[in-house]
Amino acid sequence: MDNRKLGRLMGYILLGAGIGHFIFPSGLDSIVPSALPGDPRIYTYLSGVAEILIGLALLSAPHIKVLGKPLKLWGAYGAFALFLAVYPANINMAIQWSDRPMPEPLLAYARLPFQFYFLYAAWQLSKTIKRRIV
Repeated sequence: MDNRKLGRLMGYILLGAGIGHFIFPSGLDSIVPSALPGDPRIYTYLSGVAEILIGLALLSAPHIKVLGKPLKLWGAYGAFALFLAVYPANINMAIQWSDRPMPEPLLAYARLPFQFYFLYAAWQLSKTIKRRIV
């Protein structure tokens, strides 16, 4: 898949996932690591807002700039940071789901290596966007 299609796909996935944080928050509240202070719902909503904003940035027109850089580039950087920031929640989910009946533990553990692909894809996308503006 070329990086333009990947950027759009990532944008739509993040937009949909972010909206899901507001429609079905309780399942996501349960995977927020307990070490974080405060109500888990705050983190569910904050990550939902981040996903929506990053998704919209990735879907923005190439000529829109923020602080002198394309909004799409900020979206790619944001996606990378988001995928890194939510990794502890994915680890927490895998641990919590270990006692569930199959295939749920398998699905939870399978998500962990995919997160590295998402990090790689966001980084590659940022490099592609930067090449287009130089």
